[in-house]
Amino acid sequence: MTDGKREKSWRAGPVRIRVTLPGEPGPSSPKERLTVERIVDAAMDLMAEQGYDAVSMRSLAKALDTGPASLYAHVASKEEVDQLVLDRISAELVVPAPDPGRWDEQLRQVMRDMLALYRRHPGSARAAIGMIPSGTGALRTMEGLLAICDAGGISPQASAWFCDLAAAYVSAIAVEEAIWVQRANSTPPGEEPDHPAIDEQLRAMMEALPAAEFPLVTSMAAVMTAGDGDDRFEFGIAVLVAGLRAVSDTYR
Repeated sequence: MTDGKREKSWRAGPVRIRVTLPGEPGPSSPKERLTVERIVDAAMDLMAEQGYDAVSMRSLAKALDTGPASLYAHVASKEEVDQLVLDRISAELVVPAPDPGRWDEQLRQVMRDMLALYRRHPGSARAAIGMIPSGTGALRTMEGLLAICDAGGISPQASAWFCDLAAAYVSAIAVEEAIWVQRANSTPPGEEPDHPAIDEQLRAMMEALPAAEFPLVTSMAAVMTAGDGDDRFEFGIAVLVAGLRAVSDTYR
């Protein structure tokens, strides 16, 4: 019995007649077992395809062809799903063994790698906003960052708060990038914006302002609009790490 068809047979005297009846439903395939891993897979797929706000317990249940009550047997809430998504991503992040001679570059590289992961998993950065990570993967990342800071002679308090600051900065950049794509800017929603065109329009607008009222904005319009997203991200992580070194002794 295949392809949703069923066979029936009748006996006509000594002869048995078999007839295949098309279109009649065959036996349904057993559903794949619901697991936490499948729930996280579905959440990340929805985030990538429709954005973070598309993920709810109801939408996850629909994507998994089950009911919300079945999900609650595996995850307690949408917040727990966020934790699991962040933990899945954190497990992909490789934090190097601390090197006292280049601890500052190691911190910058970890932040670059964090942003690359968020870009590779669209929507996931929003799950990290306003959440205290408690999964094993996220905690291992935190342990690695603290170890690098310790190798650089950074005080414990400054190291601890830097972990929060670095995570907030990287996730905010990733969320902002996602919002740029969702909006209609120089391109329709869903397409990568034409940032050079946007920068040129912004520069022209700044230069056209009354110079007497905005002397610095008008004279610095070119540098205000210089550099792409990666340039600005690199500036940000350079400031964060240099600032960490500068204030470490203040927060002992």
